[in-house]
Amino acid sequence: MLEPLRQGLPPLDPAAVSDAASCALPARYEAVREARQFTRRTLDQWDVGDRFDDICLVVSELVTNALRHALPGDAGVTADQSPAVRLHLMRWTERLVCAVRDPSHETPVARDSEDYSAESGRGLFLVDSFSDSWGWHPLAGTLGGKVVWALFRLPMAD
Repeated sequence: MLEPLRQGLPPLDPAAVSDAASCALPARYEAVREARQFTRRTLDQWDVGDRFDDICLVVSELVTNALRHALPGDAGVTADQSPAVRLHLMRWTERLVCAVRDPSHETPVARDSEDYSAESGRGLFLVDSFSDSWGWHPLAGTLGGKVVWALFRLPMAD
């Protein structure tokens, strides 16, 4: 098993966060669309420059991976449970982090596929290609599971 990837994520002081937003996502594939809409609404309010489309694409891939690979086949969310997947967006002056929390303890694995016409299996490759860095780390305590994150460097405001 791979060790959790933390390299590439610079120290992020929570007190220095200029903006943050979070949303719970239901355990169904329609949640990918909901995550995209939430991300677009949020980014419309933040100045992310030309990274807008990259961030939206990466959020879609991270949420899709969480729903496809991190939930048991019969996962459902009842009124008394916390949501199975949660999306967090955090913006600092010069960077933005997208983080998706899911209940799985499994290591995210990028598939090594030569079939570039395949309709699936390239999610982490896209995350790696469109973000400045990405990684994951396990959660401890009552939360359990893991967080998969992607970091984007933002243009300096004029």
